[in-house]
Amino acid sequence: MAHTLFGPGIWPGDWVWATSAAGALVALIPAAGTLIVAIIRKGTGNRYDAVTLSVFAAIAVVTVVVLPWLLANGISETFRAVNAGNGAAAGLSTGELSTFDAKFPVVGVQQTYLGAGQNVYETLFYPKGAQLSYVYYLIALVALPVGSLFFIMLQGRTAFRRGPKWPGRFFWISFILLFFLSVTMEANTAVHFWLGFLPFTVLGLIPVALVGPPPWSVINRPEPRHEPEPQRPPVQKPLPPPPPPPKAYPATALAKAPEPPPLLAAAPGPVPMPPGSRNAGGSRYRRVRRLGHGGFGTVWEAVDTQLNRTVALKIAHAPDRDTEERMQREARALAAVNHPNCVRVYDLVEEPDGLALVMEYLEGRPLAEIVDGQGPMDDVAAGRLWSTMAGALAAAHEKGVLHRDVKPSNVVVDPGGLAHLIDFGIARSQGDSKMTATGMMIGTPDFVAPEQAMGAQASPASDAWQLAATVSYALSGQPPRGTRETPMAALMAAARADPVTHLPQRSAHARILSASLDPEPRRRPTLAFVRREIEGWLARAGKSPDGPVTRIVPRQHR
Repeated sequence: MAHTLFGPGIWPGDWVWATSAAGALVALIPAAGTLIVAIIRKGTGNRYDAVTLSVFAAIAVVTVVVLPWLLANGISETFRAVNAGNGAAAGLSTGELSTFDAKFPVVGVQQTYLGAGQNVYETLFYPKGAQLSYVYYLIALVALPVGSLFFIMLQGRTAFRRGPKWPGRFFWISFILLFFLSVTMEANTAVHFWLGFLPFTVLGLIPVALVGPPPWSVINRPEPRHEPEPQRPPVQKPLPPPPPPPKAYPATALAKAPEPPPLLAAAPGPVPMPPGSRNAGGSRYRRVRRLGHGGFGTVWEAVDTQLNRTVALKIAHAPDRDTEERMQREARALAAVNHPNCVRVYDLVEEPDGLALVMEYLEGRPLAEIVDGQGPMDDVAAGRLWSTMAGALAAAHEKGVLHRDVKPSNVVVDPGGLAHLIDFGIARSQGDSKMTATGMMIGTPDFVAPEQAMGAQASPASDAWQLAATVSYALSGQPPRGTRETPMAALMAAARADPVTHLPQRSAHARILSASLDPEPRRRPTLAFVRREIEGWLARAGKSPDGPVTRIVPRQHR
């Protein structure tokens, strides 16, 4: 068929050209295999169970080893049969056989050139002829397959985009097996076969790339749950004898028994207040200096005079019912989250000037101040920042708590270089009422997710967008949508889902940043996926994910 499609009677000969054409056609078979895998992954995503892995392995073996080897070996055997005078048994017509006698410069008679001589193994390990001829065969029979191997690997990696790369081994390991099986081909036949095979492995990348990776909605789809088998009811055991009646104690002894101290709620619910904390005339917290002033309260550095420790005291601006509910919600949110990179809450008390939240005091500087003063971070520091903050947010989401205002000023880097997520002041548990005052903006415009700016309900994907925007700022020194003249203009840009134009293009994290800042929430990768990808990149770079995040890009490289 290859001779019919492409067999010009010019040097080096029609059958030599047909051999290269056959190699090109055979190269389309592995490309078809990777194309099939890419199409299957559109529906399965990264769900690699025994069935999908078996299917992918079978596709790789059939399309990269079995079919190409059968065709390549058949081509070589056909030329051997023609050279031995058995061309008719190989299925060739009399007219086709007559063309084998054509003689061309350098090549000579085609049937001798293609059907006689040493095979690949003999040519490489037991060469005959001049040294220059051996160098020619060494380059052609090794360099061409190695180049083809490289592009087969690229096809496999392209088919397994947005997921683990290791399943791509099915294809390149199969190709290595094909190469070793092909050493029985005639050397000249193999040279022209690989000459046609190599360029079409390059072209085979195009359809696989056009299919594209599976959508994030498929990748982020939860695994199907298998209900456990119903268990047999346990055998009833005889009940133990009833315990003896409780010992009677005098009333005076009961009066002296200490009562357990009230605890802060460990899960969303009513926040218990310490007895006597309401309407207290004084305060156990001595204020040292004001740390900040926000929309919902003023934060002070204070000293707990009873425990002799420094704390952060956040006091509501207006002691009305709505503000009190906000503070209680913040206390519930923080009490429900237990993560080393999240600020901890100690207590909720009534101060003389309002309801106050007592929190862990973190020494350090906001990420915004660090980047403004020292410049953007490098990829390693930003990767560590992204990984730790993704873990902190994931811990909050597991408790049903959304942050909703992740931004550079709400990430504090302590003197040891570790990042901490602070200010859950507008956090709320999923399912709580929004309780947002009319006209009050939720989040910071430059770092607000598009769906939040449009008034849609926030979600874990919204926090993921804001975290990606914060990491982008750490890498570039600018918000991903750039800056606007007024907060309202920035909010309008977010509501319009204006494209992100200030991403750090030279960063190793540019690809996943672009995906995480997708305007459509369902297309964004989850925090768990992002954390896995970033920690994998750090591991390949030989870096620990829990190191400091204070390394700054030198000015000459910015």
